[in-house]
Amino acid sequence: MKGIVFCEFVEMMEQEFSADLADEIISSAGLASGGAYTTVGTYDYHEILVLVTRLSERTGTPVPELVKAFGHYLFGRFVELYPVFFEGVDGSFSFLSRIEEHVHVEVKKLYPDAELPTFDTNYLDDDTMSMVYKSRRPFADLALGLIQGCIQHYDEQVEVETEDLSDEGRTHVRFTLTRRRHEGD
Repeated sequence: MKGIVFCEFVEMMEQEFSADLADEIISSAGLASGGAYTTVGTYDYHEILVLVTRLSERTGTPVPELVKAFGHYLFGRFVELYPVFFEGVDGSFSFLSRIEEHVHVEVKKLYPDAELPTFDTNYLDDDTMSMVYKSRRPFADLALGLIQGCIQHYDEQVEVETEDLSDEGRTHVRFTLTRRRHEGD
């Protein structure tokens, strides 16, 4: 997993909880990397699972909620770090439907060795979209947080339902997004 994800997770821990707690979690985790991450480095994804689990133990917040909150946070960071991804995009459905053909293509240019999940996106009608997430890593909750961050960024009313299609581990999940229109739209 790319180091930018680890760096941003550490930043989120520092901002949302405290720098002292982040340092304590990292130093006590016994990580192979020692918790020294660079944005361009590549690290074992199990390390982030260890960090999230330790944060959960210390805060009492369930792991899935922390991972989802991180996804939400990470989307906001992507808006700041990569504004070109959002140019000419007018809403969450438009942005999310471009992930495979635009965003992931650009990410691969920046990080050629990045192992990205796939998203098979289909419009079911003008107000309903299906996104099927597939990855060898169990980060569907991260994807959900990113989706919710996207929806908030575009200030839209969208309901997201999830259906776990994997045998275990939340590595294959369908997200069904339904846009709620305001009267007069």
